[in-house]
Amino acid sequence: MPDVNRKPEEEGRAGGSRYVHRLAPYSGRLWRERTPRIGHLDIELTERCNNNCIHCSINRPLKDARARSRELNTGQWKNIIREVADLGVITIRFTGGEPTVREDFNELYRFTREQGIKVILFTNARNITPRLADLLARIPPLEKVEVSVYGMHRKSCEAVTRSPGSFGEFQRGVRRLGENRIPFRVKGVLLPPTRSETGELEKWARTLTGMKEGPAFSLFFELRSRRDWEEKNRQILSLRIPPEEGVRFMARHDPQYAEEMSRFCRRFLGPPGPRLFNCNAGISGCIDAYGQYQPCLSLRAPHLVYDLGEGSMRDALEGFFPGLKNMTAENPAYLNRCSRCFLQPLCRQCPALSWTEHGTLDTPVEYFCRVTHAQARYLGLLEEKERAWEVEDWRCRVEGLLEESNE
Repeated sequence: MPDVNRKPEEEGRAGGSRYVHRLAPYSGRLWRERTPRIGHLDIELTERCNNNCIHCSINRPLKDARARSRELNTGQWKNIIREVADLGVITIRFTGGEPTVREDFNELYRFTREQGIKVILFTNARNITPRLADLLARIPPLEKVEVSVYGMHRKSCEAVTRSPGSFGEFQRGVRRLGENRIPFRVKGVLLPPTRSETGELEKWARTLTGMKEGPAFSLFFELRSRRDWEEKNRQILSLRIPPEEGVRFMARHDPQYAEEMSRFCRRFLGPPGPRLFNCNAGISGCIDAYGQYQPCLSLRAPHLVYDLGEGSMRDALEGFFPGLKNMTAENPAYLNRCSRCFLQPLCRQCPALSWTEHGTLDTPVEYFCRVTHAQARYLGLLEEKERAWEVEDWRCRVEGLLEESNE
């Protein structure tokens, strides 16, 4: 892998940029006009990608003419970005697909930073050209670039991406980030071609400036949330690992894992009741490549999506999404299980995953239920055959877990 161990971006390098200004406290437009309505927004610039990863639930082919023709154009995106800046957005995360495959990405990035908005870029690094690297260095995103690593060697990487040449382009992109002192972090994925390389990835990540913790890994893959590609979903299902194997992987650095989970349990565990949305859905949200404003990146149920071509971000935030907080489950299976389960904050069960797997908002997703129960058994919160929604003394169990972690 390339040597990208470089010192962090020097503060003075962007000092002369018109994109960084020092203001007196509370003097900026954001404070003068209103309290911020949304601090963070996801923007999925395109579904298209220059990789064809075996596990990906989002990507469309790079040359998909139909998808490209439906994408918002540069002017439409600028109008949206300008509007969300006025609504107080502090950070935009550009994702996809691969956002950098759009010919206007550099222009949209620059425009976003001109609005005073920080940028998180999700990328496979293949399109980190000298021009883009120079732009990111001159006009820093103010958040770390997040680079997905699909293999530490050509054979493994291209077995995942199914794109010849992708490993070499990834290497060059990462090298350019390092040479230009652009802070970034790396993320891995646990798949058959990469399972033997996790230690190598972790070791490499420790050499990167700014990687204070190890790389995050994707383990439990989601199906395609648009519910329009059964062949793709079958492929993803074939790549899901047994829950117990996933938990062993997450706990490979125990006691760090146990300590982190103990802190999480202390703060969040408890039955959620019948309310469906116990998150920031509709407060932050995601705008997809076609101008559809979704409650979150994964929830694409048509009746919960707002078409920005027919309205505005303000109307969506004030008149459309607030009702999400009042939505409750109706499915008896959810009411008898999920609403009563003290592990629910630990579980990935949510309306988005329910929609993706079943086309409803309140159907339990068995795979993620099994994952959560495997975690709870590892932590000592459940016995082998117990079901969490039937446990009445869960508070005592959490307290006992915390006492063990403090010994």
